[in-house]
Amino acid sequence: MEKTAYKQTINITPALQARLDELIGHYPADKRKSALLPVLHEVQDAHDNWLSTDLMDAVAEILQIRPIEVYEVVTFYSMYNQKPMGKYMFEFCLTSCCGIRGADDMLEYACEKLQIAPGETTPDGMFSVVGVQCLGACGYAPMMQLGDFYQEHLTKEKIDQIIEDCKAGKIILHDK
Repeated sequence: MEKTAYKQTINITPALQARLDELIGHYPADKRKSALLPVLHEVQDAHDNWLSTDLMDAVAEILQIRPIEVYEVVTFYSMYNQKPMGKYMFEFCLTSCCGIRGADDMLEYACEKLQIAPGETTPDGMFSVVGVQCLGACGYAPMMQLGDFYQEHLTKEKIDQIIEDCKAGKIILHDK
């Protein structure tokens, strides 16, 4: 895996380590790798919503697995970020049902409003916009995920309101 120019401070605090130990403890000692996905979520949440190569290496060490086993997972799933992302990450579902109902237009509109391209982050680090594969909410298309929550039946007006609510600090990102 290539190292990027992005630098990240690794901070596995005692509280984070205790949480990781708790997650790892849900699995037999010889199956520590089974905790990889929840451990990655916790570590990413504690490190500004992204995972550098050095941080992935630290996860491998914690789980006593090879770094490539972590890289394979992080590069496969869109829920893990390999570069700094905005505080508010708009993840637009782009699969067929959402696409038929205008998800591409909604993604383009959000990018236009925020003056960024898909996959980019605003200069202030507040917003990122990305396209992802199926979020499993076809009946609510077009939709996007924002933190732990879905924003459904999107329109330009709803996107405008979501952006304003984010700027005002009114959006809750996590259900923790």
